[in-house]
This record gives sequence, structure tokens and C-alpha cells, in this order.
Amino acid sequence: MVFPHDTEYALESAAALVNTGRDPSGTDLLPDVAGLDTFVDRWGWTGRRDHDETELAAVQALRPRLEVFWGQDRDAAVDMVNELLAEFRALPQLVRHDQWDYHLHATRAEAPLADRMAVEAAMAIVDVIRLDELGRLLVCAATDCTDVHIDLSRNRSRRFCSTGCANRTNVAAFRARRANAV
Repeated sequence: MVFPHDTEYALESAAALVNTGRDPSGTDLLPDVAGLDTFVDRWGWTGRRDHDETELAAVQALRPRLEVFWGQDRDAAVDMVNELLAEFRALPQLVRHDQWDYHLHATRAEAPLADRMAVEAAMAIVDVIRLDELGRLLVCAATDCTDVHIDLSRNRSRRFCSTGCANRTNVAAFRARRANAV
């Protein structure tokens, strides 16, 4: 395990949030409050929910702020993490809830959803920076995909955001080799 479980989950959640705004067709994968509800349920976000357009807009506006961590150098990432933590007045504390044992939260459960998402992502990036592992924040290697992902493999070998992208790329390479051999 590279990172603690809660850090891995926060990184994967941040990547999933970023990817909701990166669909190659230009379709927003968080188009409405119902879509946000589905995302929040999928990732198990707890705490305050307003279930309105203002909350949706705030979460949508957070995506490009988190997206910049993929491809940043360490010093630039530090500046952005510190900016997010200061902006949302992060105050780390240990909490235990639902199925989770003690882990860090840095905002109160009553804080707006987008604020909590920003701080959770920033706290996870803190661990990435401290371990000098920014190279694990990657963009999918498939030529037809722009999704971001986290390489949590021991040998840093994950290049694709999903098995679907890996399979498509590998099948295309196989077919190209086969066509060149004939």
C-alpha cells in the first residue's frame, strides 16, 4: 500500500470528480442535481447536502481546480494545496463514522459539499507531495481517452484509467502488428 486507505479513496474520488468534466464528447457527466446525487452516493460523501443548483455549480467549478494537480511539478502543487487549505480554513481532526475507522477530516460535516470535496482532495494531495509521488497522478495512455487516474500499483505500471481503455489499446496494437506481419 502506497498511501493510507482514506488517502487512496480521496484521490480516487477526486479523479472521478475531475473525469466528470472531461468527457471527449463535451458532455458534462454531472449535468444536474440528480447526477450530483448519484456521484455523492457512489463515493459515500457524508455531511451537509443542499441538493440545489448552487451546490451543483460549486462542485462543477471545483473540477478544474483539482484537475491541475495532474501534471504539476511538486512546488506548484504545494502552492495549490496550501491555497485550497487556507481558502476553506482546513482544520485537520480525526473522526470515525459509518464503516470508516479513524481518519482525517479537515472540514466540519456542516461545510458545503464543494468545500469538503476540495479539502479532502487537498489533504490527499498533501500525502502525495510528502511522499514525492506526484508521478502517480496520470492521464490515461489510451489515445482516445483524457481521463485522469491514480497509479496505486507497487511497480508504478498502471497506464490506463480502466481495463476498457487498456483492452482497446492492446487489441489495436495486436491488430496493427498482425496487419504488418501479413
